[in-house]
Amino acid sequence: MKLEMKDSPGQLVAALKPISDVGGNIIAVIHQRDPGSTDDILSVQIVLELPKGRLDDLILLLKEQGVHIQRIGEERLMYRRTVIMIGHLMHTDLSDTVDRIDSTGFAEISELSMSMPAVNERSSSRLTIKSITKLDMEKAIGILRTVAREKDLLLIEPMEETS
Repeated sequence: MKLEMKDSPGQLVAALKPISDVGGNIIAVIHQRDPGSTDDILSVQIVLELPKGRLDDLILLLKEQGVHIQRIGEERLMYRRTVIMIGHLMHTDLSDTVDRIDSTGFAEISELSMSMPAVNERSSSRLTIKSITKLDMEKAIGILRTVAREKDLLLIEPMEETS
């Protein structure tokens, strides 16, 4: 899910609690707040698992909390590849990197784990990408290669590929 909410204290919790309330399991939350932004809207991407038949309940609870749902996607992606990115990931806007893949409509970041040793040191992230077709996967990896060049990041690929 991609959600949009007011950027104020407690709003993220208000968006996450309904997932728990319907028996969902949160796998990943991608949220990066830009301290210099004057925008009072926050965009958050959440990867989650829901029990069958609970999506409508979740949508209703989120709307009651004032959370706008920008996108909901079900599992439809068949190909998976995992890569590692190393560099100043947070300083180069990790959410932009994820959005460049997720906005394609044919691929998305389904898992993301990150290690950040210190503020001024390089961080590393393990990203799993899922796509509809093998060709779409190659396009998505091409996007990551471009992002890595633009942001001076090291891209290590692929760790595995499954379909």
